[in-house]
Amino acid sequence: MFKEGQSIVFIGDSITDCGRKDDPEGIGSGYVRIVNDYLSLLLPDVTLQVVNRGVSGETILDLKARWQEDVVALKPDWLSVSIGINDEWKQVGPERYRDTYRELLRETIGQCGSSLVLMETTIISENPDDGSNERLQPYNRIVREVAEEFGAILVRQNELFQRYLRAQRGKTLTYDQVHMNSAGNLLIALNWLRACGIIS
Repeated sequence: MFKEGQSIVFIGDSITDCGRKDDPEGIGSGYVRIVNDYLSLLLPDVTLQVVNRGVSGETILDLKARWQEDVVALKPDWLSVSIGINDEWKQVGPERYRDTYRELLRETIGQCGSSLVLMETTIISENPDDGSNERLQPYNRIVREVAEEFGAILVRQNELFQRYLRAQRGKTLTYDQVHMNSAGNLLIALNWLRACGIIS
């Protein structure tokens, strides 16, 4: 799947960012770091360039404003996108979210020919029964639709997080219902690696 010398750009919000600007390697301490380390260990004969372009607080509209610099200019072989939680909070409507998402992917494929990995949102509550996570479903449906339209790998983060939350007994994935602790970051990374066929 991944070939020698290829680059993978991860773009998104705070869940992707995870302190990348304070990291000498620019990768941060979150799921991107874990994915990078797994790829390094599990694919010892393949050297990949992992680039983190997450920025805390961003919506799909913020991604659009910096897309040329942070995606197109880098010409990634692979692009992984995780965005949507702030769109719900900041009331970027689903239709505008869908249209912008599609526009950015069309631009990327047209100018870079990148292969795509699209991630559902994670969660905004660790209580799967309080209704909060239902607010994310319109955005996750769009991610699934767009993934199918563009032939992208889909990472079903929300579905897999909800499944874990219903099975766990007193364990947590976040430190504030949204931002991941180490277990949450590991779950994101494992979901990503499975979707990409790196682990089973």
